[in-house]
Amino acid sequence: MTAPTAPSSVPAVRAFRRPGTELALIVLAVLFSVYGYCAVGLARDGSVPPGAAGYGAGLGVLALLAHVAVRVRAPYADPLLLPIAVLLNGLGLVLIYRLDLSTPSDEAAPTQLVWSTLGVGLFIGFVLLLRDHRVLHRYAYLCVVAALVLMILPIFFPAVNGARIWIRVGGLSIQPGEFAKILLAIFFASYLAANRNALCYTGKTLWKLQLPTMRVFAPILAIWLISVGVLVLETDLGTSLLFFGLFIVMLYVATGRGSWIAIGLVLAAAGAFVVASFEPHVHGRVEDWLHPFASVEAGDGASQLAQSLFAFAAGGVLGTGLGLGHSVLIGFAAKSDFILATAGEELGLTGLTAIFLLYALLVERGYRAGLALRDPFGRLLAVGLASIVALQVFVIAGGVMGLIPLTGMAMPFLAQGGSSLVTNWIIVAILVRVSDRARGGLPPRAPSNAVSAAEAAA
Repeated sequence: MTAPTAPSSVPAVRAFRRPGTELALIVLAVLFSVYGYCAVGLARDGSVPPGAAGYGAGLGVLALLAHVAVRVRAPYADPLLLPIAVLLNGLGLVLIYRLDLSTPSDEAAPTQLVWSTLGVGLFIGFVLLLRDHRVLHRYAYLCVVAALVLMILPIFFPAVNGARIWIRVGGLSIQPGEFAKILLAIFFASYLAANRNALCYTGKTLWKLQLPTMRVFAPILAIWLISVGVLVLETDLGTSLLFFGLFIVMLYVATGRGSWIAIGLVLAAAGAFVVASFEPHVHGRVEDWLHPFASVEAGDGASQLAQSLFAFAAGGVLGTGLGLGHSVLIGFAAKSDFILATAGEELGLTGLTAIFLLYALLVERGYRAGLALRDPFGRLLAVGLASIVALQVFVIAGGVMGLIPLTGMAMPFLAQGGSSLVTNWIIVAILVRVSDRARGGLPPRAPSNAVSAAEAAA
């Protein structure tokens, strides 16, 4: 006779391994990118660009190496994360190359390809070396110190286009705030995971809102205020808005209290009003948002925002076709802040919707991986990193479409900008690692009481 075993309180997790699905989607992503590259050349010159084969081979090799790294170290990872990143990166290279043809004296596609190689290299490095996302939990305070240092450094360098957000050394330009957002997401996830009970169930009640005690809430509030204050001094309001949104979203996820969203919206509106009233650079952008065609009516020509709206209108439903638009008239920010206008004009509403759906699917997969985890840190980290992508897309798309004032951020994977591209590849790498653990990349199950003890220790 054998003694009956006690039922485990932890449900079994089904393991998913779909290497063929990921590889097939990566091949499609590379083929779509090469097709776009060829379509631009055919539309502009009537022939396939001479570098089409090299472009396709380079992008394909990078994608294949990333796929091999995922299969070796994260075999249970979500098969959609890497193909979506490859497709968006490839489409960004196509759009930048298309704009380069209209600005031969300012080519950005070769440099963007180098940054893409570095980004994929870091993706592979994170996937191979970061065996468990919970390791990041140990370095939370080191991450926040590094984030603050990175945000303060640009103050000592000259402003560019009204903002001090770059570090320029020779011909190299780096935007430290892009790396700081990942470090702050790690810190917020670690601190909120460790103090979520105190944030939920202690403190005073004000207007049916359970406020946490200042002993628990003060450290994270101070870090957030310092971060936003530094960014406001640098006139980097886009990243300020991103950090504020990240803080509110992760606080809501940690506590489960929707009132934090309402408070965040009120504080964001109040802060935006104050900054727009006293900062000339921001005030000008608000005025341009409220009256985008004022310069046209005054006979001074169309502003960047007006040109962007003209580009979206010219695209219609199906677009003018790759290489046949005129979004280059937007000016110096056509390849960075306003690259979405090129997509809207040449791919139309249909193509623009497809791009937004790719971003939505990337964010949804990040949320799904986080919700499937048992450890609070991993759950908050995945939600925070996915929210960074979601907030960036909302802020940038809203700005170039005239829904909100412009903020000067880079569209993830699409826009010119090495720092943004590299950090987004790192975000995808961490999400791949998280999804691998969530979907079945777990050690053998222990009895229920042992599992509880392990979770408490984590």
